[in-house]
Amino acid sequence: MPTLLIVHHTPSPTCQALFEAVVAGATTPEIEGVRVVRRAALSATASDVLAADGYLLGTPANLGYMSGALKHFFDQIYYPCLDETRGRPFGYYVHGGNDITGAVRAIESVTTGLGWRRAADAVTLTGEAGKADTEACWELGATIAAGLAEG
Repeated sequence: MPTLLIVHHTPSPTCQALFEAVVAGATTPEIEGVRVVRRAALSATASDVLAADGYLLGTPANLGYMSGALKHFFDQIYYPCLDETRGRPFGYYVHGGNDITGAVRAIESVTTGLGWRRAADAVTLTGEAGKADTEACWELGATIAAGLAEG
């Protein structure tokens, strides 16, 4: 059974709402045969990454950059996972107060280095999350999970 690993840092109510929407989309009953594993960025390991078939990443933008927690995750898994995870699908969402450019650039840079393949458009937003934002995160989770279910 394919496994989707969701690695997230959810320090705010907005990030929590986006995370919950992603999980709801990934675990919708219409998508069968995908195991969804959730890990906080500070506790996710290289073993988690190696055991998964696809990834969904979530982070706030802190001072215009991805969270330190997600950066730490990438620092821990980069070399142990570099060769074995190339080509695997991923998606991500980023929330910031005003500027998310650096966070998006950093995620794109690291995942490009890992050789991961973006399988859905990123969900990026600043300010308060509205219904359209949580729906976009639901779609993101469902899209990545459905892609794994299809093989």
